[in-house]
Amino acid sequence: MTSKGRKKTSRRSFLQGVAISTAAVTGVELLKKDVADAADATSEGQCKEISSQSTEFDLTEKSAALQPDKIVNSACQFCNSLCRLKVHVKDGRIVDVLGEPDDPVQAGGFCIKGPMMTELVYNRFRLKYPMKRVAGEKGSTDSQFEQISWDEALSIIAGKFLALRDLGEARAIANKTSGRLPRGTGSLVGRYFNLLGSPNDTDVGPVCNDAGGNALAWTFGLGNFTNGYGIDGATKKEDLGSAKFLLFLGTNQAETHPVTFTYLLRSRAKTKAKLIVIDPRLTPTGAQADEWIAPKPHTDLALVLAMLYHIVTHNLYDAAFVHSWVLGFDELKQHLKSNNYTPEWAAQITDVPVSKIKFLAETYAQTKPAAIFCNAGISHQLNAFDTYRCLAFLAAITGNIGISGGGCNFMHNTWPGGLNLPPIEGKIPKKDIALPVGPDYFAEAIISGQPYRLKALITQGNPLLACSNTAKVQQAYRHLEFYVYTGLFMEESAYYADIILPVTSGFEMETVYMRRDDRAIRWQQQVVPPIGESKPDWHIWIELAHATAKLDKRNPPQYWQDNFPSSWKDYRHLWTTFVANTPGMAGMTQQRLSERSEPLRWPCPTVAHPGVSTLYLDHPSWYQAAESLDVKNKGKRFLTPSGKVEIYTSQLQKQLTKAGHSALPIFYTHPEVTGRNPTIEYLAELVKNPVNPHALTHNVKLGKLSTGEVHKQYPLMGTTGRSSVVHFHSVTHWTYTGKQKNGVRLVQIHPKTAQTAGIENGDEIIVESPRGSIKGTALLWQGIREDTIFVPNWFGSQQKMAQDLGTPYYEAANVLIDQKYYDNLSGQQAFKCFACRIKKA
Repeated sequence: MTSKGRKKTSRRSFLQGVAISTAAVTGVELLKKDVADAADATSEGQCKEISSQSTEFDLTEKSAALQPDKIVNSACQFCNSLCRLKVHVKDGRIVDVLGEPDDPVQAGGFCIKGPMMTELVYNRFRLKYPMKRVAGEKGSTDSQFEQISWDEALSIIAGKFLALRDLGEARAIANKTSGRLPRGTGSLVGRYFNLLGSPNDTDVGPVCNDAGGNALAWTFGLGNFTNGYGIDGATKKEDLGSAKFLLFLGTNQAETHPVTFTYLLRSRAKTKAKLIVIDPRLTPTGAQADEWIAPKPHTDLALVLAMLYHIVTHNLYDAAFVHSWVLGFDELKQHLKSNNYTPEWAAQITDVPVSKIKFLAETYAQTKPAAIFCNAGISHQLNAFDTYRCLAFLAAITGNIGISGGGCNFMHNTWPGGLNLPPIEGKIPKKDIALPVGPDYFAEAIISGQPYRLKALITQGNPLLACSNTAKVQQAYRHLEFYVYTGLFMEESAYYADIILPVTSGFEMETVYMRRDDRAIRWQQQVVPPIGESKPDWHIWIELAHATAKLDKRNPPQYWQDNFPSSWKDYRHLWTTFVANTPGMAGMTQQRLSERSEPLRWPCPTVAHPGVSTLYLDHPSWYQAAESLDVKNKGKRFLTPSGKVEIYTSQLQKQLTKAGHSALPIFYTHPEVTGRNPTIEYLAELVKNPVNPHALTHNVKLGKLSTGEVHKQYPLMGTTGRSSVVHFHSVTHWTYTGKQKNGVRLVQIHPKTAQTAGIENGDEIIVESPRGSIKGTALLWQGIREDTIFVPNWFGSQQKMAQDLGTPYYEAANVLIDQKYYDNLSGQQAFKCFACRIKKA
């Protein structure tokens, strides 16, 4: 972190001298060895500690040239820590970026990515005006585009959409959003698609963390991160900072959410809370832990089931809480026993010692309050919904839900069901059922036409890097009739587009953009004017509606214009509309948000309400907020039909069995996990998705044993994830800092595994899976399982900043991933395990 934007922390490496096989090692042990060996760190992959620059004197103080004309309160958009950035502007140019010292969570700091927001503004590769394809094969870098006006671009899009609708094919039009969107843009997209009559307006959730939100909603009533960072405004007490046990599963927050993670570490220094990190590889998060536990990839569900078994059978659960607030405990107990989900069973599946599983269960159950944190490491498994449900059970039976310092803090599940707009004026067409949830199914619908063909698509992200089996997505986009790409740069997906629309970066608009994981948001002011002719995303959809009004021969212009008033282009007006129409947000006015140094949490029903830190807290502030969401919630603590935590009910069972699941999950995993394990079989039949009932999904059978045949040729398990704290998805690869500091794809391999393959540290290597191959550079790393390699994702073949810094161009890591395997309930793709092999290039 950078304290007040100035102090730079040194970078330490994890040293190569600790023997790690498969079970567990403490981060403390590694750090002790780090200190002992730093003086003569000479073996491969090691480096000496680098001293920080002196911060004793600020030699820029009172520099006339650097004194800002104004300081603008904006926000970083590179992760869900939601740091305020105090942007210094001189003569209309950004000259400095500092942190917010008056936010107790941020504490004046931000990570390396904060100043990189400026590098999106002043970037020679920015898209600056609309373009249309005039020549070249789709996907080819020889594609030729010419500049056109916004009016022409939007007219072409509206004309194509209306032509499909008038042919009775509105369902053949789709949209895919991404996390880069200003808040509320998705509501405008949904409104446009309702007026058009298409069901296929999808959000970023299946790429991100929908499974966590789905599981929380089905168990507790709301699909949101349950607890808050900092002081609870209602109780005036620390919330997550008061935790005595921090259980991290599949989340590397030191690199993905560094500022909120640092807050937890500061709090832990006071509370002496135990931190356990579960991850197949040692990360900077694991280095801070009391203990790092390394299970096989994609086997977390077995670990959690065994923890539940041990807690239930040894009477370590909170009997009083279970009696008062939990439905289905007896059924859960019988389920665990009848399936023999013992620690001994789980040890065989996960490769974690029996003693370690029992210790983990006992420590979690007996140390209160205990908080669970999860992210993509769980979400990107094909059993994600069921794993998250079991984690919710874990919190419930130990009484760690609805209390400060506890909860199920599943990252990125932060917003209400939607930011609502007024009811649509006029009659809207009936919509068909949506394609299966998950962006990767679009490729199948384009290529095969099943269950119907997708013909037109508009995206706000870069699906060629985000979707699994990149080669299949490329094939699909080449055959797509009409594709609109919106973005900051000519990313990989843009070369397949018919129309390209330039958007603004965060500093170029006034809005609410990102949100902190604990449902907290802050207002951000516009810092500089838009670059070129770029527009904020919500402007594009309002103007597209007005362009559609001019061409629609079925409806009068008012059908579109009245439902998309031009006044909404002023985000303050749009936000006021959202607040007035979204239950539980009446207290989140623009004025209140602007005046605060720290963000404000949802739900917040009045301007006098402090906002909710702990969901389901037995406190008047929670009951007031719950009732504001729905009058039917009056007096309810949990917002399920019963008002209690629902582990098992006959209704849950009835709904989930329709898609091959159960209210009480059984263990299954990816067929490319080594060994023979219960896995999943996708049936040809498409059924209504019980978790996302607007869409279809594959019916499945669970429990069939995998054959293990794939590992005869591909003996390793690969997993993907963020390359380092420098990067946030693909966009940071378009910055000088991102490419300078981490522009080489470093594939982490255990030294013993590398030795077997004849690979040395720094060698160029090829990683192959049954789907394809990619190149990278070997990084020998003691802190990873011997049977696992880690391939950083979000590298792409068109990231032009590489030419300035001399770093390689790479194909997407998702070339290696099998598109077929996904969570059929949430739509989450299985990025966290694929069979692979490595060789020297």
